[in-house]
Amino acid sequence: MSGRLLRLACTAAATTAAATILASASATAPATAAPEPRERSDRSTASLLTDLQRLYRKTEQATETYNATAEKLKKQRTEVARLDAALARARVSLHDSRGAAGRLARQQYQNTTDISPYVRLLLARDPQHALDQGHVIGLLARERAEAVGRLTGTENRADELAHRARKALDARLALSERQKKDRDAVKKRLKKVEELLASLTAAQLKALAEFEKTDIAKAQRAFMASGALAKEDHKPSSEAHRAIRYARKQLGKPYKWGAEGPKSYDCSGLTSEAWAHAGTPIPRTSQEQWARLDRVPLPELRPGDLVIYFPDATHVAIYVGRGKVIQAPRPGEKIRVSPIASNPVLGAVRPDVRGKADR
Repeated sequence: MSGRLLRLACTAAATTAAATILASASATAPATAAPEPRERSDRSTASLLTDLQRLYRKTEQATETYNATAEKLKKQRTEVARLDAALARARVSLHDSRGAAGRLARQQYQNTTDISPYVRLLLARDPQHALDQGHVIGLLARERAEAVGRLTGTENRADELAHRARKALDARLALSERQKKDRDAVKKRLKKVEELLASLTAAQLKALAEFEKTDIAKAQRAFMASGALAKEDHKPSSEAHRAIRYARKQLGKPYKWGAEGPKSYDCSGLTSEAWAHAGTPIPRTSQEQWARLDRVPLPELRPGDLVIYFPDATHVAIYVGRGKVIQAPRPGEKIRVSPIASNPVLGAVRPDVRGKADR
């Protein structure tokens, strides 16, 4: 959800709250109502936060699916362009081969080549002389055979390329259709988030933010106390330094699903761009980053490594040391430095596994 939508949701909630307060003031109800017990209020806030986080996670899952399809579509477009170019070259070659074969045919039937005189030598009174000249006839015959062979081979190549180009185009169209469906799925998930936020009062929104902050702080304390990380950060490589430097320059920019910069990013858009600018291209999605990059035990985590979250690897952040990460958190929020335990940690991967740590 964009920042504008979040502000609209907050404004709407605040307006609703104000109207409720005015209505209560004008009613004949007692001036002082008994406040809700703290425990009940906390449970309500916790339930709301659970619902909101569930919706955000489903949105991120849909976003990662969209990103994966978009990446496949990008590669498929490149493949279609490559095959189209190869087919164009094959057709030019086919045209040239047909022209050469046509000239040979015309020369043969018009008796303008040197083949016919040599053939006639076979009937000459001096057969030995004809035999001596046989290699010339063979050369000319091979030339004609090679021309026909080139023509046949080029025709087969052109047919094969045309078939592959058609299949590639069909695949691209199928991916385009799937991308539209994935996009609609993300929008549907975002709409549910927006509807939930719009239904909350200003007080509920404030309570949610405070409750989530407390929840994250508690999770961070437990994570750090567990000894999951080394007491001192390992030294990063020069490539990792560059990736972190790039990520820091994006702080404050908005999250936007499917975005890869430079004005906005989603979680894996930020990490993939950071490492691309460091000179090490990595997969686009968090799930592919988890699947294809080298995994690192958490005690060996060093700045620049990627921290993967949730059992299905649908969120990612870049580790910057001292138990902190830079992440593009979710719709409606901005890129920021966060505790590593802001979300349930699945594990970590290292893009530059061969990169040597700076001394």
